[in-house]
Order: sequence, then C-alpha cells, then structure tokens
Amino acid sequence: MDQSPSRSSATTVADVARKAGVSKATAARVLGGYGTVSDRVRDAVTVAARALNYQPNELARSMTTGRSGTIGVVVGDIENPFFSLAMRGITDVAREAGFTVILINSGEDADAEKAAIRTLLAKRVDGLIVSPAKESDIDHLREATRSGRPLVLLDRGSETLDVDTVIADDRHAAEDITRRLIALGHSRIAYLTACDTADHRFHTPADINTGSVRRRIEGFLCICRKAGLEGMEEWVHVGAITPDHTHRIVTAMLKSPQRPTAIIASDSVIGLEVFKVCRELGLAIPDDLSLVSFHDADWTSVTTPPVTVVRQPVYRLGETAAKLLVERLNGDGTEANRIVLQTEVIERASVAGAPA
Repeated sequence: MDQSPSRSSATTVADVARKAGVSKATAARVLGGYGTVSDRVRDAVTVAARALNYQPNELARSMTTGRSGTIGVVVGDIENPFFSLAMRGITDVAREAGFTVILINSGEDADAEKAAIRTLLAKRVDGLIVSPAKESDIDHLREATRSGRPLVLLDRGSETLDVDTVIADDRHAAEDITRRLIALGHSRIAYLTACDTADHRFHTPADINTGSVRRRIEGFLCICRKAGLEGMEEWVHVGAITPDHTHRIVTAMLKSPQRPTAIIASDSVIGLEVFKVCRELGLAIPDDLSLVSFHDADWTSVTTPPVTVVRQPVYRLGETAAKLLVERLNGDGTEANRIVLQTEVIERASVAGAPA
C-alpha cells in the first residue's frame, strides 16, 4: 500500500527537502520565500513540492516570516456592482504580489465594520483596505493602524486619519451632471441615495456620513444655488437602502403633483429601480423623466433607452488601493497619499429637455 506523504498525511517541508536532495533549512527558505538560494536549488525544491502536492502551513510560515500573506478588505455592499468591480482590481494586484484576499461585507453598518476589523486583525492579516461606512466613526480604524498594519481607505476618505486614500472626483462629477440638467431646463431635480438619517429626511450635507455621497450632494446643491434654484435640499431623498425601500421612495416621488423631471441616482442599484418604477407607472424616459446614474453598470448600456451615467474608474480605485498597500508592505515609509481619480460622464439617451 502506498504510504507516500502526499496520500497518507500532509506533506512536510522535510518531505520536500528529502525529495529535492537539500537540507530542511534550504527547502524552508525556498518554500517560505525568504533568504537566498541558487536557481538550481530553487527549481529542484519547487519541482519536488509540486510532485508531492505540498501545501504550506500558513501559521508556521507567519511565525517564521512575521507575515500571513493575507490582505483584509471590508466593503459596504458586495452585491453592488461598484464594489464587485473594485474587488477585482484589488484581487488582481494582490495575487500578482503573492497575497490572498479575505473579504468581509459590512452591509454599510458601522458596528459590523468594527467586528470585521477585529476579525481580520485576529487572523493576523498583513494590511487592510476599508471602505468606511461612517467617516465620523473611525476610532476602530485608528486602532488598526496602531497595531502596525498599513491601512488604505477605498472610495471614502477621512479628514482626521492620515493614511493612504483613493477616491473618485465625486463632487465635480455631480456638479457636471447637475449643470447639464439645469441647462436643459430642469428645475425639479431629485437626488436619491441609500445613505440615511435618523428621521429619514435630508437636512444638510453634514447628515451624510459617507464621504463620496456627501461630496456629490454638495456639488449638486452648489450648482443649484448658483443657478438660482432655492430649497433644493427638499429634493434630496435618503434611505434607498434596498430595492423595496427605493421602490417606495421613487413611487411616492413620481406620483406627487410636483414630481421631479429628472432624477440623479447615487448608484446603479438605485438607478435600476428608478427605471423599473417608471415602466410600472407608464412614464417614458426621457420624455417624462430624465435619469442619470452614478456607476456605469452593465445594464445601463442595454436598456431602452440606454442610461446616461457617471463612469467612475472603479477597477482602478481597487487596483490603486491594492498597489499602495503592497508598497507599504514592501517598506514604503513616505507620507500618506491621497489619490483622486477622474470620472467621466457618458451621455446616452436617458436625458432630454424638461417636459413643459
């Protein structure tokens, strides 16, 4: 009966060393990725490890090198195509650099995010990439940096946390699309976001804990004021946290005697629900309602009509965040970076002049 290590038990470094004809210490250096060996020895150990189906003992390796080879990522909503694409950027870079990614979804809940950070630190991740649920509640992130792990903020920054940050130019994007809608004669413009407040009503941008959305709303209100449109705070709607919530909010808006002539959806999940409600109510886009959505999700280009969007560099956001983290893990000790990536408005057919 074959009692080779690969079948009867887990293959050890010693097994690989015997098959490669080298010492255990030499095999450990090759398999652990530390120290210096000749190309000939590295090739022999690599071939032996593959033949024996060697699987590294991550705990033992982390004790030897001080590294777990993992990166922890916490995002708000993995079902949102925005975060899915950002994760692709993160994992592509991490894999190339030899890191495994552990992903936790916070559901945009600060308490869940804190629990996620505790879990990742307990698992001894080498670094963290986080999209904070609340920019005003970051003590747990500050504590994470004190543990010595590098931290990169994704899509949402912090004015009080001095860490690498990668965001999109959200405010200017919102200003651009608001300016375009006003130029087409729209004055009843609604902005709809999943962010919420205690009384489910918007009062000021300070109510919004998510920095990317707050910057968009600030841009929206700024251009409205410059155009002489007063009281536009009433046209900002919060609480579109699920498709059902969004459906109720949009239905109420569009059945109102003073219904909006244009809606800016803060993400593509909300934008899709706006599109569906218009169909249900028999309203035509863009004749009855103009629609603009943040994030160029796949569905936006194949509907009838296709939807005008703010294309965010989502993959690059994730890619850039991961590159910054890997650089920190490789010893980069320079000052914290704040990288702002440009957005682009993609004009399609869902925007037209305001109906008479």
